[in-house]
Amino acid sequence: MSRSHNPVSCVSGTILLLAFSLLPARAERVTVFAAASLTGALRELWPRERHPEMSLSFGGSSMLARQIEAGAPADLYLSASLDWMDHLQARGHIDSTTRIDLLGNHLVVVAPRDEGFALTLAPTFDIGGAFAGRLALGDPSHVPAGIYAMQALQALGWWPALAHRLAPAGDVRAVLAWVERGECAAGIVYTSDATTNPRVQIVATIPDSLHIPIRYPVALVAGPTTAAARRRLDTLRSAAAQAVFHRHGFTVLTAQ
Repeated sequence: MSRSHNPVSCVSGTILLLAFSLLPARAERVTVFAAASLTGALRELWPRERHPEMSLSFGGSSMLARQIEAGAPADLYLSASLDWMDHLQARGHIDSTTRIDLLGNHLVVVAPRDEGFALTLAPTFDIGGAFAGRLALGDPSHVPAGIYAMQALQALGWWPALAHRLAPAGDVRAVLAWVERGECAAGIVYTSDATTNPRVQIVATIPDSLHIPIRYPVALVAGPTTAAARRRLDTLRSAAAQAVFHRHGFTVLTAQ
């Protein structure tokens, strides 16, 4: 006995298969670990509503490096410190062939918007009497912004006068928040943090000569690398990304 075939069912099945083949493929998820000071720029570059495949995790460069070292899943690492990128590279946790110095930055002293004060960046200036209250900065023991700030304060000879008035924070965004809310009378942050924030005012720009150069290296994390992750690395060097970084107060070091 021969089997009968339903032509309508065959056609329907063919149409269904064709429809599925035409559906857009789900974008590969890319996880980015980035220094807290990059939050605004990367949120603009990859807004959540247009790039749901991007998982952006921000924090202190040291904290993120330790998470990667402990096996946290990440595809790209953007650090505010050459030292922490060196730390991961020495232990084989990044693909060193993809490493580039992407951005530069500067340090500024900020105060709450309506509570500025006069400040002269010179060893003879009476920094102890310039403001009342505490000075917020990244924790100099491990936060890059705090390390740069400590170097500048030591170069000016101000460290002894301010050491007992420091409020160390886990990342530069926390420093900014404390100053915004008036919990600290002043803070040392990156230019990129202060440029787009109307709730603080820049009191002084710290000369680059007072600290080691501020560099933001980026690299793919070691391990299986997706084409999507490599495309995102290329995006960071594109003209569109360069414009975003400039708007947020960064200096672009590497572009396509």
